[in-house]
Amino acid sequence: MTATDDNAALLIIDVQEGLDEPRLGARNNPGAESNMARLLAEWRSRRRPIFHVQHMSTEPDSPLRPERPGNAIKREVAPLGGEPIIQKRVNSAFIGTDLQERLEAARVHSLVIVGLTTDHCVSSTARMAGDLGFRATVVADACAAHERLSYDGALHSAEIVHELALANLHEEFATILTTGQVLGRD
Repeated sequence: MTATDDNAALLIIDVQEGLDEPRLGARNNPGAESNMARLLAEWRSRRRPIFHVQHMSTEPDSPLRPERPGNAIKREVAPLGGEPIIQKRVNSAFIGTDLQERLEAARVHSLVIVGLTTDHCVSSTARMAGDLGFRATVVADACAAHERLSYDGALHSAEIVHELALANLHEEFATILTTGQVLGRD
């Protein structure tokens, strides 16, 4: 692994069953979970810090409400043993949680961020990480977005939403890399 420091933490954000609901629209990057699993396996093998983030929605119709099956973390990236789960109610994994304190206690200064969705919780967390002084890397092919209806009624494809979210983060809040680059294989 050449793209991150030896103590970089892997943040796996909101990889939950409910984000596969058809009502959310078309999604890009069907291989995102596979890439997340590759990164997770590498972090586990090297005993590097891992944090699973789970959205606990308070919205009445959300598939991510705690009592709904959609709240479950997908099996491809499910936590093992003592891997911490940070539960949040808003987009950023730092708001209303002890994530910052846990990272500081573990002397983590770099984050590798993956998950769902690129334009919401991944972006919000990466932006806040950068503002808090963490070196953030977002793994482009280990994130995904849904198509989005704009304020003016225009429908933007999931790929465009994903790419623009990454473009807005790049070199401002985070470095954007691929799974292969993070693993030192590209």
